[in-house]
Amino acid sequence: MQQQRPPTRRCREDDASVTGALDGCRVLVTRERPGELGAILAQRGATVVHVPLIEVIDPADGGRLLRAALSRLDHCDWLIVTSPAGAERVAGAVRSAAKVRLAAVGTATAKVLTSASGRRVDLVPDIQRADALAAAFIAEAPLHQRVLIAQADIAAPTLADALRSAGHDVETVTAYRTVAIAPASDAALEADAVLFASGSAVESWYQAFGSSGPPLMVAIGPSTAAVAARLGLKLSSVAADHSLDGLVTELERLHSDVTAAEADDSPRRN
Repeated sequence: MQQQRPPTRRCREDDASVTGALDGCRVLVTRERPGELGAILAQRGATVVHVPLIEVIDPADGGRLLRAALSRLDHCDWLIVTSPAGAERVAGAVRSAAKVRLAAVGTATAKVLTSASGRRVDLVPDIQRADALAAAFIAEAPLHQRVLIAQADIAAPTLADALRSAGHDVETVTAYRTVAIAPASDAALEADAVLFASGSAVESWYQAFGSSGPPLMVAIGPSTAAVAARLGLKLSSVAADHSLDGLVTELERLHSDVTAAEADDSPRRN
């Protein structure tokens, strides 16, 4: 398999045309839609290169179990959603279940759920991980609660197990599946950076490109980084703030370090 290319001088911060910290940087977004991540990158000046490697599709049963679970939503105290894709699939039921309280694993998921359902999300953890959501939920609702978790087919049991251990009545239901798709463009390996916001994104990258990658590869958090390590992808860094904004901020830091190092080395090359 190919090795990562050495850093190249595409991302410049000393150009007169700079409009953001990532001006001119070509950054890959591999999710089905660029969404909030693409918007944040564009706001920071990056050139977003959209090469989808994941497609979100219905569960294997066509959504039968999801529809059945959502039909009982009025009997639940809480609905927990763990991704924007899941939020989209439960929004209709949420609109007609005014009494159920809502929790989301992160701000991006909460924004989608609020936008699609018209409902305020009651609980979003400060650290956007399943274990942090479990801890925040247990602090918010220490007594027995009836909880429905809408999640991906490959979701880890971390959240559900933690809530059950705390005495809650938890039902999980698959809201969607993620499947890898072949890249429709060869632009991926010509980019300056790729951002991984989930373990499935890392797995899809590996299926498409092996261990090859742009000079900068950044993961959103430790669980995503663990998938990369298992597959042999050499990450440049892991975001300290496990959110989309934190992911982009970490890329900015890395880019700034590379730019400074190249500027220091420039006189020695002249």
